[in-house]
Amino acid sequence: MARAAAGAGMTGALTRVLVADDQTVVREGIVMLLGLLPGIEVVGSAADGEEAVALVERHHPDVVLMDLRMPRVDGVEATRRIRAAHPETEVVVLTTYADDDSLFPALQAGARGYLTKDAGGEEIARAIADVRSGAAGLSPQVQLRLLEKLSDAQGTPAPAPASAPVPAATRPGELPDGLTAREAEVLALIAAGLSNTEIAQRLFVSPATVKTHINNLFAKTAVRDRAQAVAYAFRHGITGTQQ
Repeated sequence: MARAAAGAGMTGALTRVLVADDQTVVREGIVMLLGLLPGIEVVGSAADGEEAVALVERHHPDVVLMDLRMPRVDGVEATRRIRAAHPETEVVVLTTYADDDSLFPALQAGARGYLTKDAGGEEIARAIADVRSGAAGLSPQVQLRLLEKLSDAQGTPAPAPASAPVPAATRPGELPDGLTAREAEVLALIAAGLSNTEIAQRLFVSPATVKTHINNLFAKTAVRDRAQAVAYAFRHGITGTQQ
């Protein structure tokens, strides 16, 4: 078990992280790396998905760094079980693979972040912080692949990510599932990769108001998390590029 550098707790409570990877050298290396990052405490490590599920039950971590291809129970199934039993625990996939057969099942299972193992410590720390704040912790390459895939399904060019402008209000009759124009604006900005705080700044409202809009649109669209919200937004053409 590793603890973050001294003084990390000065900025708030430590983020408790569990590491799951079947390769011992990789698992121990990740634990060692996390131990050097401020604000993070490693509460355990698992050699497969089944052990990861058991350790989440025991330690209740804030975030699980999850490999995908592991014996007994793979990372996708472990993610599904963890998110179902412990929705307060976020999952960030950390894997060698970024192909569609790995990426999309993991996001559908409830992972809120997805990194490949060439990510550095700063990128891992940022993904952990992002999912803790309610944003998606996707690497730029994974985010681009996700947007390309969703755009391919619509037969349209991939939209620009975080720099997309606030969409113009769409007529209520054109919005699916009873979404309001403001909820559509918030959904489009989620799809553009913005955090709650960034959305609040963009729309000149409070973070609490943004959270209310997100809760409402999640309920109306029956999505469980931001990754599913992104898929919903592009499936229905609710993006920052709409006119």
